[in-house]
Amino acid sequence: MTTPLFREDAYLRSCEAEVTDVNDRGGIVLDRTVFYATGGGQPGDKGFLELDDGSRIEIATTVYGEDGTSIVHVPSEGQTLPAPGTKLAAHIDWQRRYRLMRVHTALHLLSVALPYPVTGGQIGDGEGRLDFDMGDDTVDKEVLLEKLNSLVGQDSGVTTEWITDEELDANPALVKTMSVKPPRGSGKVRLVRIGEDVDLQPCGGTHVSRTSEIGDLALGKTEKKGKQNRRVRIRLTD
Repeated sequence: MTTPLFREDAYLRSCEAEVTDVNDRGGIVLDRTVFYATGGGQPGDKGFLELDDGSRIEIATTVYGEDGTSIVHVPSEGQTLPAPGTKLAAHIDWQRRYRLMRVHTALHLLSVALPYPVTGGQIGDGEGRLDFDMGDDTVDKEVLLEKLNSLVGQDSGVTTEWITDEELDANPALVKTMSVKPPRGSGKVRLVRIGEDVDLQPCGGTHVSRTSEIGDLALGKTEKKGKQNRRVRIRLTD
Protein backbone atom coordinates (compact mmCIF):
# COMPACT_ATOMS: atom_id res chain seq x y z
CA MET A 1 0.00 0.00 0.00
CA THR A 2 1.20 3.51 -0.87
CA THR A 3 0.21 6.42 1.39
CA PRO A 4 -1.32 9.04 -0.98
CA LEU A 5 -0.09 12.31 0.51
CA PHE A 6 -1.78 14.30 -2.27
CA ARG A 7 -5.17 13.29 -0.91
CA GLU A 8 -4.69 15.33 2.28
CA ASP A 9 -2.59 18.16 0.80
CA ALA A 10 -2.69 18.78 -2.95
CA TYR A 11 -0.06 21.53 -2.59
CA LEU A 12 2.77 19.20 -1.53
CA ARG A 13 5.38 19.26 -4.28
CA SER A 14 7.87 16.71 -2.93
CA CYS A 15 8.34 14.13 -0.21
CA GLU A 16 10.88 11.68 1.16
CA ALA A 17 10.02 8.06 0.34
CA GLU A 18 11.33 4.52 0.14
CA VAL A 19 11.05 2.09 -2.80
CA THR A 20 8.97 -0.90 -1.73
CA ASP A 21 8.80 -2.68 -5.09
CA VAL A 22 9.74 -2.54 -8.76
CA ASN A 23 7.17 -4.51 -10.75
CA ASP A 24 7.82 -6.74 -13.75
CA ARG A 25 7.09 -3.84 -16.12
CA GLY A 26 9.57 -1.52 -14.45
CA GLY A 27 7.04 0.47 -12.45
CA ILE A 28 8.34 1.90 -9.18
CA VAL A 29 6.22 1.58 -6.05
CA LEU A 30 6.93 3.85 -3.07
CA ASP A 31 5.75 3.65 0.53
CA ARG A 32 4.36 7.22 0.26
CA THR A 33 4.04 9.71 -2.57
CA VAL A 34 2.92 13.15 -3.69
CA PHE A 35 2.29 11.82 -7.23
CA TYR A 36 -1.40 11.65 -8.15
CA ALA A 37 -2.30 8.39 -9.88
CA THR A 38 -4.51 8.45 -12.98
CA GLY A 39 -8.18 8.30 -12.04
CA GLY A 40 -11.53 10.08 -12.27
CA GLY A 41 -10.65 11.70 -15.58
CA GLN A 42 -7.49 13.31 -14.16
CA PRO A 43 -4.15 12.15 -15.63
CA GLY A 44 -1.35 10.90 -13.43
CA ASP A 45 1.44 13.21 -12.38
CA LYS A 46 4.80 13.54 -14.07
CA GLY A 47 8.04 14.53 -12.37
CA PHE A 48 11.20 12.83 -11.13
CA LEU A 49 12.64 10.74 -8.32
CA GLU A 50 15.90 12.08 -6.87
CA LEU A 51 18.46 9.68 -5.43
CA ASP A 52 21.00 10.45 -2.69
CA ASP A 53 23.76 10.97 -5.26
CA GLY A 54 21.71 13.63 -7.05
CA SER A 55 20.79 11.46 -10.05
CA ARG A 56 17.23 11.50 -11.32
CA ILE A 57 14.70 9.01 -12.57
CA GLU A 58 12.23 10.80 -14.84
CA ILE A 59 8.61 9.72 -14.28
CA ALA A 60 6.37 9.78 -17.38
CA THR A 61 3.06 9.05 -15.61
CA THR A 62 1.60 7.56 -12.45
CA VAL A 63 -1.06 4.84 -12.16
CA TYR A 64 -2.61 2.56 -9.56
CA GLY A 65 -1.28 -0.95 -9.22
CA GLU A 66 -3.45 -3.99 -9.83
CA ASP A 67 -4.25 -4.22 -6.12
CA GLY A 68 -5.79 -0.74 -6.20
CA THR A 69 -3.83 0.44 -3.15
CA SER A 70 -0.28 0.73 -4.46
CA ILE A 71 0.74 3.67 -6.65
CA VAL A 72 3.08 2.90 -9.54
CA HIS A 73 5.48 5.55 -10.84
CA VAL A 74 6.12 4.73 -14.50
CA PRO A 75 9.63 5.83 -15.57
CA SER A 76 10.50 7.15 -19.00
CA GLU A 77 12.31 4.66 -21.23
CA GLY A 78 15.99 4.04 -20.63
CA GLN A 79 16.00 4.89 -16.91
CA THR A 80 18.09 2.96 -14.39
CA LEU A 81 15.67 1.46 -11.87
CA PRO A 82 16.25 1.67 -8.11
CA ALA A 83 16.32 -1.40 -5.90
CA PRO A 84 13.67 -1.99 -3.23
CA GLY A 85 14.75 -0.31 -0.01
CA THR A 86 16.26 2.69 -1.81
CA LYS A 87 15.47 5.98 -0.10
CA LEU A 88 14.80 8.95 -2.36
CA ALA A 89 12.88 12.18 -2.82
CA ALA A 90 9.83 12.34 -5.09
CA HIS A 91 9.19 15.62 -6.96
CA ILE A 92 6.13 16.34 -9.10
CA ASP A 93 5.99 18.64 -12.12
CA TRP A 94 4.27 21.34 -10.09
CA GLN A 95 3.37 23.74 -12.91
CA ARG A 96 1.52 20.95 -14.75
CA ARG A 97 -0.13 19.68 -11.56
CA TYR A 98 -1.35 23.15 -10.60
CA ARG A 99 -2.98 23.65 -13.99
CA LEU A 100 -4.69 20.27 -13.60
CA MET A 101 -5.92 21.32 -10.15
CA ARG A 102 -7.35 24.55 -11.54
CA VAL A 103 -9.08 22.78 -14.42
CA HIS A 104 -10.46 20.03 -12.18
CA THR A 105 -12.00 22.55 -9.79
CA ALA A 106 -13.37 24.54 -12.73
CA LEU A 107 -15.12 21.41 -14.02
CA HIS A 108 -16.88 21.06 -10.67
CA LEU A 109 -18.15 24.60 -11.18
CA LEU A 110 -19.19 23.73 -14.73
CA SER A 111 -21.39 20.98 -13.29
CA VAL A 112 -23.02 23.67 -11.13
CA ALA A 113 -23.52 26.08 -14.01
CA LEU A 114 -25.04 23.28 -16.11
CA PRO A 115 -27.10 21.22 -13.61
CA TYR A 116 -27.54 18.10 -15.76
CA PRO A 117 -26.35 14.51 -15.25
CA VAL A 118 -22.68 14.20 -16.23
CA THR A 119 -22.02 11.30 -18.60
CA GLY A 120 -18.27 11.74 -19.04
CA GLY A 121 -15.35 14.05 -18.57
CA GLN A 122 -11.66 14.62 -19.03
CA ILE A 123 -9.11 16.87 -17.34
CA GLY A 124 -6.17 18.17 -19.35
CA ASP A 125 -3.21 20.48 -18.93
CA GLY A 126 -4.97 23.84 -19.15
CA GLU A 127 -8.27 22.57 -20.53
CA GLY A 128 -11.00 20.06 -19.82
CA ARG A 129 -14.47 18.95 -20.78
CA LEU A 130 -17.66 17.44 -19.44
CA ASP A 131 -20.41 15.60 -21.28
CA PHE A 132 -23.98 16.25 -20.14
CA ASP A 133 -27.23 14.40 -20.67
CA MET A 134 -29.20 17.49 -21.70
CA GLY A 135 -31.97 15.97 -23.76
CA ASP A 136 -33.13 18.58 -26.27
CA ASP A 137 -31.78 21.54 -24.28
CA THR A 138 -29.06 23.68 -25.83
CA VAL A 139 -26.12 25.64 -24.41
CA ASP A 140 -26.17 29.44 -24.43
CA LYS A 141 -22.40 29.95 -24.39
CA GLU A 142 -22.52 33.62 -23.43
CA VAL A 143 -24.78 33.01 -20.44
CA LEU A 144 -22.81 29.93 -19.42
CA LEU A 145 -19.45 31.72 -19.51
CA GLU A 146 -20.79 34.62 -17.45
CA LYS A 147 -22.17 32.19 -14.87
CA LEU A 148 -18.91 30.22 -14.75
CA ASN A 149 -16.67 33.21 -14.23
CA SER A 150 -19.09 34.56 -11.64
CA LEU A 151 -18.72 31.32 -9.67
CA VAL A 152 -14.94 31.55 -9.96
CA GLY A 153 -15.00 35.16 -8.80
CA GLN A 154 -16.91 34.31 -5.61
CA ASP A 155 -13.58 33.16 -4.17
CA SER A 156 -15.25 30.22 -2.44
CA GLY A 157 -13.15 27.94 -0.29
CA VAL A 158 -12.60 24.37 -1.50
CA THR A 159 -12.43 21.77 1.27
CA THR A 160 -12.68 18.01 1.69
CA GLU A 161 -14.61 15.81 4.09
CA TRP A 162 -15.37 12.12 4.45
CA ILE A 163 -18.53 10.06 4.70
CA THR A 164 -19.08 6.33 4.96
CA ASP A 165 -20.08 4.14 2.03
CA GLU A 166 -23.45 3.70 3.71
CA GLU A 167 -23.97 7.47 3.96
CA LEU A 168 -23.22 7.82 0.26
CA ASP A 169 -25.65 5.02 -0.59
CA ALA A 170 -28.29 6.90 1.40
CA ASN A 171 -27.58 10.12 -0.54
CA PRO A 172 -27.23 9.04 -4.21
CA ALA A 173 -27.90 12.60 -5.44
CA LEU A 174 -24.37 13.51 -4.34
CA VAL A 175 -23.03 11.56 -7.33
CA LYS A 176 -23.20 13.70 -10.46
CA THR A 177 -21.10 11.54 -12.75
CA MET A 178 -22.91 8.64 -14.37
CA SER A 179 -19.77 7.16 -15.98
CA VAL A 180 -17.23 7.48 -13.13
CA LYS A 181 -17.94 5.80 -9.82
CA PRO A 182 -16.72 7.45 -6.60
CA PRO A 183 -13.48 5.95 -5.27
CA ARG A 184 -14.36 3.26 -2.74
CA GLY A 185 -12.70 0.34 -1.03
CA SER A 186 -11.74 1.76 2.37
CA GLY A 187 -15.26 2.01 3.79
CA LYS A 188 -15.32 5.78 3.41
CA VAL A 189 -15.68 8.21 0.52
CA ARG A 190 -14.00 11.59 0.09
CA LEU A 191 -16.22 14.56 -0.74
CA VAL A 192 -15.08 17.87 -2.21
CA ARG A 193 -17.07 20.89 -1.03
CA ILE A 194 -17.01 24.31 -2.71
CA GLY A 195 -18.24 27.12 -0.49
CA GLU A 196 -21.00 26.46 1.98
CA ASP A 197 -23.51 25.34 -0.61
CA VAL A 198 -22.03 25.90 -4.10
CA ASP A 199 -21.16 22.24 -4.73
CA LEU A 200 -20.62 18.97 -2.90
CA GLN A 201 -19.71 15.73 -4.64
CA PRO A 202 -17.50 12.64 -4.26
CA CYS A 203 -14.06 13.12 -5.80
CA GLY A 204 -10.58 11.70 -5.28
CA GLY A 205 -8.79 14.30 -7.40
CA THR A 206 -6.64 17.31 -6.57
CA HIS A 207 -8.12 20.80 -6.32
CA VAL A 208 -7.14 24.39 -5.59
CA SER A 209 -8.03 25.76 -2.15
CA ARG A 210 -10.09 28.71 -3.42
CA THR A 211 -12.04 29.17 -6.65
CA SER A 212 -10.28 32.49 -7.37
CA GLU A 213 -7.10 30.50 -8.06
CA ILE A 214 -8.75 29.12 -11.20
CA GLY A 215 -8.55 32.49 -12.94
CA ASP A 216 -10.62 33.60 -15.92
CA LEU A 217 -12.11 30.80 -18.00
CA ALA A 218 -12.95 30.58 -21.68
CA LEU A 219 -15.27 28.18 -23.45
CA GLY A 220 -14.05 25.95 -26.22
CA LYS A 221 -16.12 24.10 -28.76
CA THR A 222 -19.45 22.66 -27.67
CA GLU A 223 -20.86 19.80 -29.67
CA LYS A 224 -23.53 17.17 -29.73
CA LYS A 225 -22.36 13.67 -28.84
CA GLY A 226 -25.05 11.12 -29.59
CA LYS A 227 -28.77 11.68 -29.30
CA GLN A 228 -28.81 13.53 -25.97
CA ASN A 229 -25.24 14.22 -24.87
CA ARG A 230 -23.67 17.65 -25.18
CA ARG A 231 -19.90 18.05 -24.80
CA VAL A 232 -18.76 21.34 -23.26
CA ARG A 233 -15.09 22.33 -23.21
CA ILE A 234 -13.45 24.92 -21.00
CA ARG A 235 -9.90 26.26 -20.85
CA LEU A 236 -7.72 28.47 -18.71
CA THR A 237 -6.90 31.81 -20.31
CA ASP A 238 -3.33 32.18 -19.02
